[in-house]
Amino acid sequence: MTEKSAERQGLRWMAFAGFWTLLGLSFGSQFYISSSRAGMAVTWPQAIGSAMADWYVWAIVSLPIVWLARQWPLAGQDRIRNAFIHVVASAATSFVYVLLRAAVEAAKTSQAQPRVPFAALFEPLLVKTFHFNILIYWIVVSVSHTFEYYRKFRERELRTVELEKRLAEAKLQALQMQLNPHFLFNTLHAISSLMHQNVEAADRMIVRLSDLLRYALESTDAQEVPLRQELDFLRRYLEIEQTRFGNRLQVKMNVPSETLETLVPNLLLQPLVENAIQHGIEPHARQGEIELSARRDGDQLILRVTDNGTGLPRNGIVVDGVGLSNTRARLLQLYGPRHEMKLSNRDEGGFAVTVTVPWRTTRRSGDEG
Repeated sequence: MTEKSAERQGLRWMAFAGFWTLLGLSFGSQFYISSSRAGMAVTWPQAIGSAMADWYVWAIVSLPIVWLARQWPLAGQDRIRNAFIHVVASAATSFVYVLLRAAVEAAKTSQAQPRVPFAALFEPLLVKTFHFNILIYWIVVSVSHTFEYYRKFRERELRTVELEKRLAEAKLQALQMQLNPHFLFNTLHAISSLMHQNVEAADRMIVRLSDLLRYALESTDAQEVPLRQELDFLRRYLEIEQTRFGNRLQVKMNVPSETLETLVPNLLLQPLVENAIQHGIEPHARQGEIELSARRDGDQLILRVTDNGTGLPRNGIVVDGVGLSNTRARLLQLYGPRHEMKLSNRDEGGFAVTVTVPWRTTRRSGDEG
C-alpha cells in the first residue's frame, strides 16, 4: 500500500467513525431532551453514554453488513436469491446486535448490586429493538449500494475521459503522420525539379532535408512544442526553400522574445509558410516576401503568416490543401472552440493566415511576469 492510498484509507476510517459518533450524539441529545420534558431523571452523560453504546455497536455490526451488500448486490439476474439472503441476514444481524448490546450493558452494570442477569438485559432489548434493527440493516445495505453505484459511476466516467483522451491523441497522431509525408513529398518534388538546373544546389537541399527529417522524427511524439523550437524547425525548412528560390524568397520574422516559450502545435508554421510559398511566391517571377509575426493578446497568442502574392480569388472561395486542412483539424482537436484560424487578403496586397491559440508557456505560471 502506497503512502497516498494509506492516507486515503485513514481518511475513510475517520469519516466512518465520525458518522457514527455524530449519529450517537444526535440520538443522545434527543433522548436527553425528551426525557427531561417527560420528567424522567436522566443526566446528560447517561443519555449520551446510552446512545453512543447503541450506535458504536451498530458501527461494528455495519462492517459485515457492507461486506454482505457487496457480495450479494440487490441488482442483476440473481437479485431474488440475493434478496432472500439479505432477509435471513437481517434477522441474524438483529439478533447479533441485541447480543452485543446486552453484553455492553452487562459490562456497564457488572459492579451493580444486586447483579442484573444477562437474560434480563437481553430479552427486553430483543423485544423492543428486533424490528427496528432489521430496518437499520436495510438502511445500511441501501447506503452501501448507493456508494457502490457512485464509485462505479466515477470509474466509468474516468474510463470514458481516458478513452476520449486516447482517441484525441490517436487522431492528432494520425494527422501529424499525414502531415510529415505531405511535407516530404513536396520537398522531394522541389529537389527533383532543381536537379536538372543546379545539381550542387539540389545536393545541398538533400543534405538539409536529411537534417530536417531527423529533427522532425525526434519531436514526432510531442503535440505541442515551445514557439522557439517551432521556429528552429521552420528556419531549417526555409534554408531548403531559399536554396531553391535564391533571392526571390525573402523572409521576415517579427517574434518578440516574450512569446518564444509559448506552446504551439508541433509543425504548425511549416505548412502555413509552405502554402505561402506555393501560392504567393512560386507562381511569380518577381521577388516574394513572407513575413511571420507573433504577439500576445491577453490570454491568447496570435500568429500571422503573410505573403505579397495575388491573395484570395475574387469570389473569396479557398480550397484548402492538405497542409491547411490538416492544420485546421489539429487546431480543432487540440483547442476546440478556444482557437481561431482566419484566411484573408492584405490591404496592401497578398494573403494572410492568422492563427489564434491559448497563451500557455513552458514556464510555471508563477514565473511569468
